[in-house]
Amino acid sequence: MSDLRGLHLHFDCASGVAGDMTLAALIDLGVPVEVIGAALDAIGAGRDRMKVRRVVKAGIAAVDVQVDVGGGGVGLPGHAHEHRHDHHHDHHDDHHHDDHHHDDHHDHHDDHHHHHHAEGQGQGQGHAHHHYREIRAHLLSAPLGEEVRARALDMFDRVARAEARLHGKTVDDVAFHEVGAIDSIVDIVGTAAGLAWLAPASVSCAAVAMGHGTFRCAHGVLPVPAPASLEILRDAGGVMTDGGLARELCTPTGAAILAHAVTRWGPMPDGTPVQVGWGAGDFDLADRANVLRLVALRPLASADAVWRIEANLDDMSPELCAHAADAAFAAGALDVWWTAITMKKGRPALQLSALAPAAARDAVTAALLRETTSIGVRFDRVERRILAREIATVSTPFGEIAVKIGRDRGAVVNAAPEFESCRAAAERTGAPLKAVYAAAIAAWEASKRSDPA
Repeated sequence: MSDLRGLHLHFDCASGVAGDMTLAALIDLGVPVEVIGAALDAIGAGRDRMKVRRVVKAGIAAVDVQVDVGGGGVGLPGHAHEHRHDHHHDHHDDHHHDDHHHDDHHDHHDDHHHHHHAEGQGQGQGHAHHHYREIRAHLLSAPLGEEVRARALDMFDRVARAEARLHGKTVDDVAFHEVGAIDSIVDIVGTAAGLAWLAPASVSCAAVAMGHGTFRCAHGVLPVPAPASLEILRDAGGVMTDGGLARELCTPTGAAILAHAVTRWGPMPDGTPVQVGWGAGDFDLADRANVLRLVALRPLASADAVWRIEANLDDMSPELCAHAADAAFAAGALDVWWTAITMKKGRPALQLSALAPAAARDAVTAALLRETTSIGVRFDRVERRILAREIATVSTPFGEIAVKIGRDRGAVVNAAPEFESCRAAAERTGAPLKAVYAAAIAAWEASKRSDPA
Protein backbone atom coordinates (compact mmCIF):
# COMPACT_ATOMS: atom_id res chain seq x y z
CA MET A 1 0.00 0.00 0.00
CA SER A 2 1.16 3.55 -0.68
CA ASP A 3 2.00 5.86 2.20
CA LEU A 4 3.06 9.48 2.59
CA ARG A 5 6.52 9.02 1.14
CA GLY A 6 7.48 10.29 -2.28
CA LEU A 7 4.53 12.68 -2.55
CA HIS A 8 4.54 16.44 -3.06
CA LEU A 9 4.82 18.51 0.14
CA HIS A 10 3.37 22.01 0.44
CA PHE A 11 4.14 24.52 3.22
CA ASP A 12 1.35 26.96 4.17
CA CYS A 13 3.04 29.71 6.17
CA ALA A 14 0.23 32.23 6.79
CA SER A 15 1.40 32.53 10.41
CA GLY A 16 5.09 32.27 9.57
CA VAL A 17 7.36 29.33 10.29
CA ALA A 18 9.67 28.18 13.08
CA GLY A 19 11.72 25.06 13.71
CA ASP A 20 9.48 23.55 16.35
CA MET A 21 6.35 24.33 14.31
CA THR A 22 7.81 22.41 11.37
CA LEU A 23 8.77 19.47 13.56
CA ALA A 24 5.27 19.41 15.05
CA ALA A 25 3.59 19.62 11.64
CA LEU A 26 5.70 16.72 10.35
CA ILE A 27 4.60 14.59 13.30
CA ASP A 28 0.95 15.55 12.78
CA LEU A 29 1.31 14.77 9.09
CA GLY A 30 2.29 11.20 9.91
CA VAL A 31 6.07 11.04 10.27
CA PRO A 32 6.65 8.44 13.02
CA VAL A 33 7.91 9.95 16.25
CA GLU A 34 10.29 6.96 16.40
CA VAL A 35 12.05 8.18 13.23
CA ILE A 36 12.71 11.58 14.78
CA GLY A 37 13.58 10.08 18.16
CA ALA A 38 16.19 7.79 16.61
CA ALA A 39 17.91 10.78 15.01
CA LEU A 40 17.93 12.67 18.31
CA ASP A 41 19.43 9.64 20.04
CA ALA A 42 22.11 9.47 17.35
CA ILE A 43 23.31 13.03 18.05
CA GLY A 44 23.30 12.51 21.80
CA ALA A 45 20.36 14.81 22.48
CA GLY A 46 18.04 11.97 23.46
CA ARG A 47 14.47 11.55 22.31
CA ASP A 48 13.19 12.41 25.78
CA ARG A 49 14.09 16.05 25.18
CA MET A 50 11.20 16.29 22.72
CA LYS A 51 7.81 16.73 24.41
CA VAL A 52 4.89 16.16 22.04
CA ARG A 53 1.31 17.07 22.89
CA ARG A 54 -1.92 17.98 21.15
CA VAL A 55 -3.33 21.49 21.48
CA VAL A 56 -6.07 23.62 19.90
CA LYS A 57 -5.13 26.95 18.33
CA ALA A 58 -8.06 29.24 17.42
CA GLY A 59 -10.20 26.17 16.79
CA ILE A 60 -7.52 24.21 14.88
CA ALA A 61 -6.30 20.96 16.46
CA ALA A 62 -2.53 20.78 16.10
CA VAL A 63 0.59 19.16 17.49
CA ASP A 64 2.85 21.17 19.79
CA VAL A 65 6.51 20.26 20.31
CA GLN A 66 8.62 21.57 23.17
CA VAL A 67 12.32 20.92 23.64
CA ASP A 68 13.73 20.41 27.12
CA VAL A 69 16.98 22.37 27.12
CA GLY A 70 17.95 21.33 30.65
CA GLY A 71 20.17 18.44 31.62
CA GLY A 72 23.30 19.44 29.76
CA GLY A 73 24.21 19.74 26.11
CA VAL A 74 24.35 17.28 23.24
CA GLY A 75 28.00 16.26 23.43
CA LEU A 76 29.38 19.66 22.41
CA PRO A 77 32.24 21.32 24.30
CA GLY A 78 31.05 24.46 26.09
CA HIS A 79 32.92 27.74 26.56
CA ALA A 80 32.23 30.45 29.10
CA HIS A 81 31.89 34.01 27.83
CA GLU A 82 33.70 36.70 29.76
CA HIS A 83 31.14 39.50 29.53
CA ARG A 84 27.44 39.91 29.83
CA HIS A 85 25.59 38.50 26.83
CA ASP A 86 21.94 39.05 26.17
CA HIS A 87 21.58 35.91 24.01
CA HIS A 88 18.00 36.46 22.97
CA HIS A 89 15.53 39.25 22.50
CA ASP A 90 13.78 38.30 25.73
CA HIS A 91 10.53 38.46 23.79
CA HIS A 92 8.60 38.03 26.99
CA ASP A 93 9.62 41.53 28.10
CA ASP A 94 11.05 43.49 25.18
CA HIS A 95 9.14 42.49 22.05
CA HIS A 96 6.29 44.76 21.10
CA HIS A 97 2.84 43.14 21.31
CA ASP A 98 4.06 39.90 22.81
CA ASP A 99 0.67 38.28 22.43
CA HIS A 100 1.04 38.12 18.65
CA HIS A 101 4.44 36.60 17.95
CA HIS A 102 5.21 32.90 18.01
CA ASP A 103 7.62 33.05 20.92
CA ASP A 104 8.01 29.34 20.27
CA HIS A 105 10.13 28.07 23.11
CA HIS A 106 12.80 27.08 20.65
CA ASP A 107 12.95 29.58 17.86
CA HIS A 108 11.87 32.78 19.54
CA HIS A 109 13.37 32.37 22.94
CA ASP A 110 16.20 29.89 22.69
CA ASP A 111 16.58 28.71 19.11
CA HIS A 112 16.22 32.15 17.54
CA HIS A 113 19.87 32.43 16.74
CA HIS A 114 20.38 35.40 14.48
CA HIS A 115 21.97 38.57 15.92
CA HIS A 116 21.06 37.73 19.50
CA HIS A 117 22.50 34.21 19.43
CA ALA A 118 25.50 34.94 17.28
CA GLU A 119 28.78 35.83 18.85
CA GLY A 120 29.70 39.48 18.55
CA GLN A 121 26.59 40.97 20.14
CA GLY A 122 28.12 41.37 23.57
CA GLN A 123 29.12 38.44 25.75
CA GLY A 124 27.69 36.98 28.92
CA GLN A 125 29.24 35.86 32.16
CA GLY A 126 29.02 32.12 32.70
CA HIS A 127 26.95 31.28 29.61
CA ALA A 128 28.28 28.42 27.47
CA HIS A 129 28.42 28.90 23.73
CA HIS A 130 29.39 26.73 20.78
CA HIS A 131 31.16 27.72 17.58
CA TYR A 132 29.59 26.42 14.42
CA ARG A 133 32.71 24.43 13.58
CA GLU A 134 32.03 22.39 16.75
CA ILE A 135 28.37 21.87 15.87
CA ARG A 136 29.29 20.83 12.33
CA ALA A 137 31.97 18.42 13.56
CA HIS A 138 29.47 16.90 15.97
CA LEU A 139 26.91 16.32 13.20
CA LEU A 140 29.58 14.84 10.92
CA SER A 141 30.71 12.36 13.57
CA ALA A 142 27.25 11.37 14.86
CA PRO A 143 25.86 8.02 13.60
CA LEU A 144 23.11 9.65 11.55
CA GLY A 145 21.81 8.34 8.25
CA GLU A 146 23.59 10.00 5.34
CA GLU A 147 20.49 11.80 4.03
CA VAL A 148 19.54 13.03 7.49
CA ARG A 149 23.08 14.30 8.04
CA ALA A 150 23.21 16.04 4.63
CA ARG A 151 19.86 17.75 5.18
CA ALA A 152 20.74 18.88 8.71
CA LEU A 153 24.13 20.25 7.63
CA ASP A 154 22.58 22.14 4.73
CA MET A 155 20.04 23.83 7.04
CA PHE A 156 22.64 24.71 9.65
CA ASP A 157 25.07 25.90 6.97
CA ARG A 158 22.44 28.36 5.74
CA VAL A 159 22.01 29.85 9.20
CA ALA A 160 25.76 30.05 9.79
CA ARG A 161 26.41 31.70 6.41
CA ALA A 162 23.77 34.33 7.15
CA GLU A 163 25.22 34.97 10.60
CA ALA A 164 28.73 35.24 9.19
CA ARG A 165 27.70 37.81 6.58
CA LEU A 166 25.73 39.85 9.11
CA HIS A 167 28.51 39.96 11.70
CA GLY A 168 31.58 40.04 9.47
CA LYS A 169 32.86 36.68 10.73
CA THR A 170 33.89 33.41 9.16
CA VAL A 171 31.32 30.64 9.16
CA ASP A 172 33.44 28.54 11.53
CA ASP A 173 33.64 31.38 14.06
CA VAL A 174 29.90 32.01 14.30
CA ALA A 175 28.90 31.09 17.85
CA PHE A 176 25.59 30.05 19.39
CA HIS A 177 24.52 30.22 23.00
CA GLU A 178 24.31 26.72 24.48
CA VAL A 179 20.53 26.82 24.92
CA GLY A 180 20.04 28.05 21.36
CA ALA A 181 22.44 25.43 20.03
CA ILE A 182 20.57 22.61 21.78
CA ASP A 183 17.21 23.90 20.56
CA SER A 184 18.31 24.43 16.98
CA ILE A 185 20.13 21.10 16.76
CA VAL A 186 17.03 19.25 17.97
CA ASP A 187 14.70 21.15 15.64
CA ILE A 188 16.97 20.93 12.60
CA VAL A 189 18.04 17.30 13.03
CA GLY A 190 14.47 16.25 13.85
CA THR A 191 13.14 18.06 10.78
CA ALA A 192 15.92 16.56 8.63
CA ALA A 193 14.92 13.08 9.80
CA GLY A 194 11.27 13.78 9.04
CA LEU A 195 12.00 15.07 5.54
CA ALA A 196 14.35 12.17 4.83
CA TRP A 197 11.62 9.73 5.83
CA LEU A 198 9.02 11.49 3.67
CA ALA A 199 11.43 11.77 0.71
CA PRO A 200 9.13 14.26 -1.03
CA ALA A 201 9.33 14.29 -4.81
CA SER A 202 8.97 18.09 -4.67
CA VAL A 203 8.20 20.82 -2.16
CA SER A 204 6.36 24.09 -2.67
CA CYS A 205 5.59 27.21 -0.70
CA ALA A 206 3.70 30.21 -2.06
CA ALA A 207 5.21 32.69 0.41
CA VAL A 208 6.17 32.90 4.06
CA ALA A 209 4.66 35.53 6.35
CA MET A 210 7.48 37.52 7.97
CA GLY A 211 5.71 40.18 10.05
CA HIS A 212 6.82 43.77 10.44
CA GLY A 213 7.74 46.31 13.11
CA THR A 214 10.73 46.18 15.45
CA PHE A 215 12.15 44.20 18.33
CA ARG A 216 14.67 45.01 21.01
CA CYS A 217 17.89 43.04 21.52
CA ALA A 218 21.39 43.58 22.93
CA HIS A 219 22.16 46.02 20.08
CA GLY A 220 18.99 48.02 20.65
CA VAL A 221 16.03 48.19 18.29
CA LEU A 222 16.21 46.19 15.04
CA PRO A 223 13.62 45.80 12.28
CA VAL A 224 11.39 42.85 11.46
CA PRO A 225 11.91 40.69 9.38
CA ALA A 226 14.78 39.51 11.53
CA PRO A 227 18.09 40.16 9.73
CA ALA A 228 19.19 36.51 9.61
CA SER A 229 15.78 35.27 8.39
CA LEU A 230 15.79 37.88 5.64
CA GLU A 231 19.35 37.02 4.64
CA ILE A 232 18.63 33.28 4.47
CA LEU A 233 15.59 33.78 2.22
CA ARG A 234 17.43 36.31 0.07
CA ASP A 235 20.24 33.85 -0.50
CA ALA A 236 17.78 31.09 -1.45
CA GLY A 237 15.53 33.20 -3.69
CA GLY A 238 12.60 32.68 -1.33
CA VAL A 239 9.29 34.54 -1.51
CA MET A 240 8.04 36.44 1.51
CA THR A 241 4.97 38.45 2.43
CA ASP A 242 4.28 40.80 5.32
CA GLY A 243 1.59 38.72 6.99
CA GLY A 244 -0.19 41.73 8.45
CA LEU A 245 1.14 41.46 12.01
CA ALA A 246 3.58 43.67 13.91
CA ARG A 247 5.55 40.65 15.04
CA GLU A 248 8.48 38.46 14.03
CA LEU A 249 6.70 35.54 12.33
CA CYS A 250 9.56 33.76 10.55
CA THR A 251 12.59 32.64 12.55
CA PRO A 252 16.05 31.94 11.11
CA THR A 253 15.61 28.20 11.72
CA GLY A 254 12.25 28.29 9.94
CA ALA A 255 13.74 30.27 7.07
CA ALA A 256 16.61 27.78 6.77
CA ILE A 257 14.19 24.84 6.64
CA LEU A 258 12.24 26.47 3.81
CA ALA A 259 15.41 27.48 1.97
CA HIS A 260 16.62 23.89 2.17
CA ALA A 261 13.41 22.07 1.35
CA VAL A 262 11.43 24.18 -1.12
CA THR A 263 11.99 23.26 -4.75
CA ARG A 264 9.38 25.68 -6.16
CA TRP A 265 8.13 28.95 -4.70
CA GLY A 266 4.53 29.14 -5.85
CA PRO A 267 1.00 27.94 -5.14
CA MET A 268 0.14 24.37 -4.28
CA PRO A 269 0.02 22.30 -7.49
CA ASP A 270 -3.10 20.54 -8.74
CA GLY A 271 -3.44 17.13 -7.16
CA THR A 272 -5.18 14.92 -4.65
CA PRO A 273 -4.54 15.74 -0.98
CA VAL A 274 -3.44 12.66 0.96
CA GLN A 275 -2.73 13.99 4.46
CA VAL A 276 -2.55 17.32 6.32
CA GLY A 277 -0.37 18.18 9.33
CA TRP A 278 -0.69 21.17 11.67
CA GLY A 279 2.19 22.42 13.84
CA ALA A 280 1.48 24.89 16.64
CA GLY A 281 3.37 27.89 17.92
CA ASP A 282 3.13 28.62 21.63
CA PHE A 283 1.44 32.00 21.67
CA ASP A 284 -2.05 32.90 20.46
CA LEU A 285 -2.41 35.38 17.62
CA ALA A 286 -5.31 37.85 17.60
CA ASP A 287 -6.57 37.25 14.07
CA ARG A 288 -5.58 33.68 13.14
CA ALA A 289 -4.46 30.32 14.40
CA ASN A 290 -0.74 30.33 15.16
CA VAL A 291 -0.07 27.21 13.13
CA LEU A 292 1.99 25.92 10.22
CA ARG A 293 0.15 23.65 7.78
CA LEU A 294 1.85 20.93 5.76
CA VAL A 295 -0.07 19.23 2.96
CA ALA A 296 1.06 15.97 1.37
CA LEU A 297 -0.60 15.51 -2.00
CA ARG A 298 -0.43 13.31 -5.04
CA PRO A 299 0.09 15.76 -7.92
CA LEU A 300 -1.38 15.19 -11.34
CA ALA A 301 0.91 14.22 -14.18
CA SER A 302 2.18 17.47 -15.60
CA ALA A 303 4.16 18.98 -18.43
CA ASP A 304 6.85 21.58 -18.03
CA ALA A 305 9.93 22.96 -19.73
CA VAL A 306 13.54 22.54 -18.63
CA TRP A 307 16.92 23.47 -20.06
CA ARG A 308 19.24 20.89 -21.60
CA ILE A 309 22.89 21.91 -21.15
CA GLU A 310 25.62 20.02 -23.04
CA ALA A 311 29.34 20.02 -23.70
CA ASN A 312 31.53 17.76 -25.88
CA LEU A 313 34.82 16.77 -24.25
CA ASP A 314 37.75 15.04 -25.95
CA ASP A 315 40.52 16.06 -23.56
CA MET A 316 39.14 15.36 -20.10
CA SER A 317 40.41 12.67 -17.76
CA PRO A 318 37.75 10.12 -16.81
CA GLU A 319 38.86 10.58 -13.20
CA LEU A 320 37.25 14.04 -13.25
CA CYS A 321 33.95 12.99 -14.76
CA ALA A 322 32.10 11.85 -11.65
CA HIS A 323 33.07 15.03 -9.80
CA ALA A 324 31.80 17.20 -12.67
CA ALA A 325 28.46 15.39 -12.60
CA ASP A 326 28.24 15.80 -8.82
CA ALA A 327 28.92 19.53 -9.20
CA ALA A 328 26.11 19.85 -11.73
CA PHE A 329 23.70 18.09 -9.36
CA ALA A 330 24.81 20.32 -6.50
CA ALA A 331 24.10 23.37 -8.67
CA GLY A 332 20.51 22.25 -9.20
CA ALA A 333 20.56 19.87 -12.16
CA LEU A 334 17.63 17.47 -12.35
CA ASP A 335 19.61 14.83 -14.23
CA VAL A 336 23.15 14.43 -15.55
CA TRP A 337 24.50 11.81 -17.94
CA TRP A 338 27.48 10.94 -20.14
CA THR A 339 27.33 9.71 -23.75
CA ALA A 340 30.22 8.21 -25.72
CA ILE A 341 30.70 10.09 -29.00
CA THR A 342 33.28 10.46 -31.77
CA MET A 343 34.59 13.94 -32.54
CA LYS A 344 36.75 15.40 -35.30
CA LYS A 345 39.80 13.45 -36.45
CA GLY A 346 38.11 10.28 -35.18
CA ARG A 347 38.77 11.09 -31.54
CA PRO A 348 36.72 9.14 -28.98
CA ALA A 349 35.09 11.62 -26.64
CA LEU A 350 32.32 12.14 -24.11
CA GLN A 351 29.23 14.31 -24.24
CA LEU A 352 28.14 15.64 -20.85
CA SER A 353 24.43 16.49 -20.68
CA ALA A 354 22.38 17.98 -17.87
CA LEU A 355 18.75 18.96 -17.39
CA ALA A 356 18.04 21.97 -15.21
CA PRO A 357 15.04 24.12 -14.32
CA ALA A 358 15.20 27.71 -15.55
CA ALA A 359 16.19 29.01 -12.11
CA ALA A 360 19.26 26.73 -12.02
CA ARG A 361 20.39 27.01 -15.65
CA ASP A 362 23.11 29.59 -15.02
CA ALA A 363 24.41 27.81 -11.91
CA VAL A 364 24.60 24.44 -13.69
CA THR A 365 26.29 26.06 -16.69
CA ALA A 366 28.86 27.67 -14.39
CA ALA A 367 29.50 24.34 -12.66
CA LEU A 368 30.15 22.56 -15.98
CA LEU A 369 32.52 25.27 -17.18
CA ARG A 370 34.33 25.24 -13.86
CA GLU A 371 34.67 21.46 -13.43
CA THR A 372 35.29 20.31 -17.01
CA THR A 373 37.87 21.16 -19.67
CA SER A 374 35.23 22.66 -21.98
CA ILE A 375 35.55 26.31 -23.02
CA GLY A 376 31.85 26.56 -23.84
CA VAL A 377 28.50 24.83 -23.45
CA ARG A 378 25.29 24.86 -25.46
CA PHE A 379 21.77 24.81 -24.13
CA ASP A 380 18.24 24.60 -25.42
CA ARG A 381 14.76 24.54 -23.92
CA VAL A 382 13.00 21.17 -24.00
CA GLU A 383 9.50 20.09 -23.01
CA ARG A 384 8.84 17.10 -20.77
CA ARG A 385 5.88 15.30 -19.23
CA ILE A 386 6.17 14.04 -15.67
CA LEU A 387 4.19 11.30 -13.99
CA ALA A 388 3.05 11.92 -10.45
CA ARG A 389 5.44 9.94 -8.26
CA GLU A 390 5.25 8.44 -4.80
CA ILE A 391 6.95 5.79 -2.70
CA ALA A 392 5.17 2.65 -1.51
CA THR A 393 6.55 0.13 0.98
CA VAL A 394 6.17 -3.64 0.52
CA SER A 395 7.01 -6.49 2.86
CA THR A 396 9.35 -9.18 1.56
CA PRO A 397 11.26 -12.09 3.12
CA PHE A 398 14.24 -9.70 3.11
CA GLY A 399 12.44 -6.92 4.99
CA GLU A 400 10.61 -3.75 4.00
CA ILE A 401 11.47 -2.51 0.50
CA ALA A 402 10.60 0.88 -0.99
CA VAL A 403 8.98 0.87 -4.43
CA LYS A 404 8.72 4.01 -6.57
CA ILE A 405 5.44 4.21 -8.45
CA GLY A 406 4.29 6.59 -11.19
CA ARG A 407 0.67 7.61 -11.72
CA ASP A 408 -1.13 9.11 -14.69
CA ARG A 409 -4.52 10.62 -13.80
CA GLY A 410 -4.48 8.56 -10.63
CA ALA A 411 -3.77 5.21 -12.29
CA VAL A 412 -0.47 3.43 -11.60
CA VAL A 413 1.40 3.05 -14.88
CA ASN A 414 4.88 2.23 -13.61
CA ALA A 415 6.49 0.69 -10.54
CA ALA A 416 10.10 -0.14 -9.73
CA PRO A 417 11.87 -1.16 -6.52
CA GLU A 418 14.22 1.51 -5.20
CA PHE A 419 17.77 0.35 -5.84
CA GLU A 420 19.26 1.65 -2.58
CA SER A 421 16.50 0.00 -0.55
CA CYS A 422 17.12 -3.31 -2.32
CA ARG A 423 20.89 -3.02 -1.92
CA ALA A 424 20.59 -2.32 1.80
CA ALA A 425 18.39 -5.39 2.23
CA ALA A 426 20.81 -7.53 0.22
CA GLU A 427 23.77 -6.38 2.32
CA ARG A 428 21.84 -6.89 5.54
CA THR A 429 20.67 -10.41 4.72
CA GLY A 430 23.46 -11.65 2.44
CA ALA A 431 20.91 -12.41 -0.30
CA PRO A 432 21.66 -11.77 -3.99
CA LEU A 433 20.49 -8.33 -5.05
CA LYS A 434 18.50 -9.80 -7.93
CA ALA A 435 16.56 -12.00 -5.48
CA VAL A 436 15.63 -8.98 -3.35
CA TYR A 437 14.59 -7.08 -6.46
CA ALA A 438 12.41 -9.95 -7.67
CA ALA A 439 10.82 -10.33 -4.24
CA ALA A 440 9.96 -6.65 -4.15
CA ILE A 441 8.29 -6.82 -7.57
CA ALA A 442 6.30 -9.88 -6.50
CA ALA A 443 5.23 -8.19 -3.26
CA TRP A 444 4.15 -5.09 -5.16
CA GLU A 445 2.06 -7.13 -7.61
CA ALA A 446 0.46 -8.97 -4.69
CA SER A 447 -0.36 -5.65 -2.96
CA LYS A 448 -2.01 -4.36 -6.12
CA ARG A 449 -4.33 -7.38 -6.19
CA SER A 450 -5.32 -6.88 -2.57
CA ASP A 451 -5.56 -3.09 -2.74
CA PRO A 452 -5.90 -1.71 -6.30
CA ALA A 453 -5.74 1.89 -5.02
